[in-house]
Amino acid sequence: MPGGRLTEQERQQIALGLADGLAYAEIARRLDRPTSTITREVMRNGGPTAYRADLAHRATERRAHRRRPAAPRGAGAPEQSPGRDIDAVREYEEGFTTLLMQQGVPKMMARVLTCLFTTDAGSLTASELVQHLQVSPASISKSVAFLEAQGLIRRERDERRRERYFVDDGVWYQSMISAAQSNAQLAATAREGVGVLGSGTPAAVRLENVARFLDFVSESILRAADQARDVLYAKPPAASEGTEKAP
Repeated sequence: MPGGRLTEQERQQIALGLADGLAYAEIARRLDRPTSTITREVMRNGGPTAYRADLAHRATERRAHRRRPAAPRGAGAPEQSPGRDIDAVREYEEGFTTLLMQQGVPKMMARVLTCLFTTDAGSLTASELVQHLQVSPASISKSVAFLEAQGLIRRERDERRRERYFVDDGVWYQSMISAAQSNAQLAATAREGVGVLGSGTPAAVRLENVARFLDFVSESILRAADQARDVLYAKPPAASEGTEKAP
C-alpha cells in the first residue's frame, strides 16, 4: 500500500470515481489506499458533489505551507514515540477530528478528544493540550468542560497537583448503548403510529416494519456491546510472549 500524501494524479482519479458514482471503498481499492484516506480527502474538500481535484491539490499545498513548525518538545508538549512520521500523524489526527465532527462533536472539542485518544501517555494536562493544538487556554477550558459534561473524558490531579484529562475507553461502549436506546425509542414511537393510523393500513404496515427492524438492530447492538466490552480494556501482549531468548 503506498504511503505519503495523495498525488495530483490520484486526486484526479478520485474525482473521476465520484463522477462515476463509485463508493469511497471502491475508489480506495483502485488506488490501493485506505478507505479512510479517500473519505477524509473528499469531505475536507467540498464533499462528493463539489470535489475538484485541482482545487483539492492546491488547498493541500496551502495547508502544508502555512502549517506551523513543530513546537519544541519541552515539559508542556506530549511525547511522541520514536520512528513515527509526524506528518502522517497530523494527517491522521485531522481525519479523526473530521470524523468526530461528522458525528456531531463541535470542532474544538473534536480536536481535544482526538489529541487525548492518540497520545501514548493516555492523558494530558491543559498546558500540553494548548501547546499541541496551538490554541488559547480558554479554548481548552471550554472544550474539556463540554467533554466532561458529556461523559467523554474525566479529570484527575497528578502528583504535582495539576489537572490531567483522560479519555475513557468505556465511552465507546456507552455510545453503543445510547444508540441502541435511541433505536428502541424510535421503534416504540413507530408502533404508536400503528394504532393511530389503523392496523393493516399501508402506513401502519410500513411503521410496524420499521419498528421490527429497529427492535432487531437495537437488541443486536446491546448483545454485541456486552459480548465485546472486555475488548476495550484488553492489554497488548508483552513483547517477550511467545518468543525464545537467543542463545
